Amino acid sequence: MSTQVRDAIATKRRSPTLVAAPTRSRVFPLLVFILTFGLLLSDYMSRQVLSAVFPLLKVEWSLTDTQLGSLTSIVALTVGLLAVPLSLLGDRWGRSKAIISMGALWSLATLGCAIAANYQHMMLARFFIGLGEAAYGSVGLAVVLMVFAPTKRASLTGAFMAGGSFGSVLGVFLGGILAVQLGWRWSFAVMAFVGLVLVALYWLFVNDRKLADHQHPGNIPAEPVAAAPQRAKLRTLVSTPAVICAYLGSGLQLFVVGALFAWMPSYLGRAYHLAPNKAAIGAAAFILLMGAGMILCGMVTDRLTRHRPIRKWTSALVYASLSLVLLPLGFAQGPGTLQLVLIGAGAFFAAGTTGPAGAMVANLTPASIRSTAFGTLTLANNLLGLAAGPLVVGILADRMGLVGAMKIVPFISVLVIVALVIGRRAYPSSIRRAGDIASA
Repeated sequence: MSTQVRDAIATKRRSPTLVAAPTRSRVFPLLVFILTFGLLLSDYMSRQVLSAVFPLLKVEWSLTDTQLGSLTSIVALTVGLLAVPLSLLGDRWGRSKAIISMGALWSLATLGCAIAANYQHMMLARFFIGLGEAAYGSVGLAVVLMVFAPTKRASLTGAFMAGGSFGSVLGVFLGGILAVQLGWRWSFAVMAFVGLVLVALYWLFVNDRKLADHQHPGNIPAEPVAAAPQRAKLRTLVSTPAVICAYLGSGLQLFVVGALFAWMPSYLGRAYHLAPNKAAIGAAAFILLMGAGMILCGMVTDRLTRHRPIRKWTSALVYASLSLVLLPLGFAQGPGTLQLVLIGAGAFFAAGTTGPAGAMVANLTPASIRSTAFGTLTLANNLLGLAAGPLVVGILADRMGLVGAMKIVPFISVLVIVALVIGRRAYPSSIRRAGDIASA
């Protein structure tokens, strides 16, 4: 690092308010969060609207449950495989430019779904949705964390990632209604329009220069990326046992979340004999509970771990354990109020590990490649969770029925608990090693 860079950092440490005051404002970080969060809503609206029209596609194109599951999984699989290289490209090329390009691509691909003539056309369009969304979660989260204080990481991560649930709610809810009223093609067309409008707003109000000017002072010593070309080596992304366990635990827990996202509308339709629009509305309520769980569990984690960071692991263990107990109990019940209450409670905690996991990864990896670190987390979340969950449930449903398949899904949390226990034990030594690597 050059002498000029060290002097600049030292000046910010001595008098951060004097240095930051001319360029930073309270409004711009909030605007960044709103627009980045809005695009995340669009991301998942485009991804999950498909679940609302499963019954209509199944009839119109004579599809099996495995084929329906594959249309969901292709997006998550593409996201998982391309998250790391495209996140790395976002770190190098410019995060705001990457966000604008990705949003435009997935929105246009969603429009392609609206004009698909058969299963193969739909699969191709869904692939391009995944290509557009591949690095958005990681790059978008890195942008949000860049302009806010480091002490809010778990809360921000939970709130930001909850956009996946809220976007899924909107996609499923609006998609089901639009499909019944106007036809399933309009469900995709409306989602595409929303995405393109948000892309235009982002292009108007956010760019990399403004992001650098409004970077939070607490992130400046740890993130000299804008001032110097030096970056941490990529091997530091997987250099400690704890961070590997964080990736594994988060990804495996999202197996449950992915299955609930994709199949709850169909489950309610088949178990409770509901029409597609009513099943979509009911499923949206469960997805909303998952989003609320992400936010509240992240906030609780930040409050409990302010002075004891290792408690992030403990909180994640509690959330995974509660989902392991509540969801199997719920799916084992017959249709009725008790089942819905138990599934709802389990869904609330099912995604509660998201905020703690993001904070763990942020603490255990260098800030200069944070988008790439979150891309690695996205890789685990999608390959182990959001891609595997819907596809495996579809395969099981073709063999034993959807009701029977959903009874098996929650037990993946046993492996989650094992990974989190190992990670918690390794955390003290891993955080020391991460600090040594950052200072090397």
